[in-house]
Amino acid sequence: MTPTIVITLVVLWQLVLVGYTWTLAGNAADEAVRAGTAAEGDMQARCAEAGLKDLSGAWQGGADVRCGAGGGFVTADVRIEVPILFPGTVSFPFTVKGHAGAVEEATH
Repeated sequence: MTPTIVITLVVLWQLVLVGYTWTLAGNAADEAVRAGTAAEGDMQARCAEAGLKDLSGAWQGGADVRCGAGGGFVTADVRIEVPILFPGTVSFPFTVKGHAGAVEEATH
């Protein structure tokens, strides 16, 4: 019975990590696009910096933030690798994606 309980707990913990990574990706995309809408100068750099700012080191290593602008609209796409059991160690070969978009703010 003990192995069944341990395996169940490991699977549940891994599902929690997948869900938490998904939440982090969505939040990072929101933060990145928010910074990108008001950025003057190098929008991509400010957008990427804002997207990575709130991620802990365990998730930053496997994160990729890309921003784009066109037609008065800014988008941010974030990809974060899902860790296996312990954040900061080995990751699964797939990523969780977050996407956000917003209208550019007029700067005067």
